[in-house]
Amino acid sequence: MSSSLAPNRADSGHNAAAPDPRPTIANAADVSHLVNHGAATGSDARVVVAIALGGVFLDAYDLGALAFGVKDINREFGLTPTGIGFIASAITFGAIVGAFIGGYLTDRIGRYRVFMADMFFFVIAAIACALAPNAWVLGGARFVMGLGVGIDLPVAMAFLAEFSRLQGRGNKASRVAMWCPTWYAAISVSYLLVLGLYFTLPATHAGWLWRLLLGFGAVPAVVIIAVRSRYMSESPVWAANQGDLDGAAAILRRSYGLDVRVDATAAGRLRAVTPRRATWGNYGALFQGVYRRRTILATMMSVASPFAYNAVAFGLPVIISSFLAQSMLTTILCSLALNLCFAFVGGLVSVRIVPRVGAWKLTVFGYVLQFVALVGLALVGRPHSGVEVAIAVSMLAAFLLGQGVGPGSHTMTYASLSYPTSLRGVGVGLNQTITRASSTVSLFLFPVLAAALATKVFWVIAVAPLAGLLILLAIRWEPSGYDVDAEDYVGRR
Repeated sequence: MSSSLAPNRADSGHNAAAPDPRPTIANAADVSHLVNHGAATGSDARVVVAIALGGVFLDAYDLGALAFGVKDINREFGLTPTGIGFIASAITFGAIVGAFIGGYLTDRIGRYRVFMADMFFFVIAAIACALAPNAWVLGGARFVMGLGVGIDLPVAMAFLAEFSRLQGRGNKASRVAMWCPTWYAAISVSYLLVLGLYFTLPATHAGWLWRLLLGFGAVPAVVIIAVRSRYMSESPVWAANQGDLDGAAAILRRSYGLDVRVDATAAGRLRAVTPRRATWGNYGALFQGVYRRRTILATMMSVASPFAYNAVAFGLPVIISSFLAQSMLTTILCSLALNLCFAFVGGLVSVRIVPRVGAWKLTVFGYVLQFVALVGLALVGRPHSGVEVAIAVSMLAAFLLGQGVGPGSHTMTYASLSYPTSLRGVGVGLNQTITRASSTVSLFLFPVLAAALATKVFWVIAVAPLAGLLILLAIRWEPSGYDVDAEDYVGRR
């Protein structure tokens, strides 16, 4: 950090004024340095992180809430296969559009404004889904909900990265990776709600199940909106990048508990670099200079990871029911147990150890575990004995554990921490645009391939983690612990 952050020294002489003990900020680099060293005890920074994770929770919940409601929707509205596909895919198409737009807006108008706007998307869309009188309204509301999901993830990742320290426990990589267990927690909540409604709704009102599930998404969004004025702030690094040092200082006092002093006269002590302006052209900047290799790596991961995960996770109820040939209740319970015990726990483990182990090693391990699990499922095929069933379920558990420990946590780490503040929004926006496109292809192809290939479909899915593993071995980039935001201040490479 520059000398401008040191307390002002008194002039020599007996009548010199006492030095000001407050740290001084003269430019965005000084603000970034203070953020990298962490917030004061009792500050609001952790609450801001928690609220941002609440947005991630909403994303996951809204994407997964319809998994057990498609049959009831089909029964109520009398849909054709094309109509079912329209309802199921509307949210992912909305997320593709939302991610691309949201990445740009996050860098252009700020993290706070975008975050608050997309919360209203969630409330309005969730209520519209719950009250939808026909399939067209439901599909349109799901598309709007997808816009909110797509817009939210770039801004949520920016908050997680820009309200966290650089190294040590709770560092940037660890905080960004928290999106993963939060995601699985939301999926598990949707399963628990299905379970609760399964037991409480009378048979005559079973058609309400999907409406209640979708409408519930408005509840956490309303809570977030209610508490925003007390805790949420703009990212101090983004504000400083826009030249608003006074605003950045106010955020540091409010959210970080740091009483700082703005010294505009000291700006010349450091080499000043004008931050990159937020334009649509910044998507092209992701493929230039040092960012090209990082973008190729993050892009390949954002294709491979969701393709494999969506095929297995969203097909999990079907897979389990074919393995176990049991009731809907057994399918729900097994899906819930596998998500909580393996994907969720794996994500928590990754959050805890990534500051020491690094994102690269954990992602390599996760891909290896997933590849082995999918090959195992392909070799077992349709199990006919208790031993084969146990092996098949163990392979599913291993796949989900690998997802939680590795690519599930760190595909977003690479997307968020491969770029500095000026490019973070578009970096995550591009990642999520590709992720949603890959998810859409996976969700479409899995039932088609499963019908044609049966359990041999796992050989096809196994190509995805293998591709992710190979690209990681080719590009050995470690984002954890690296001060990527400094690239905004030391010149362009």
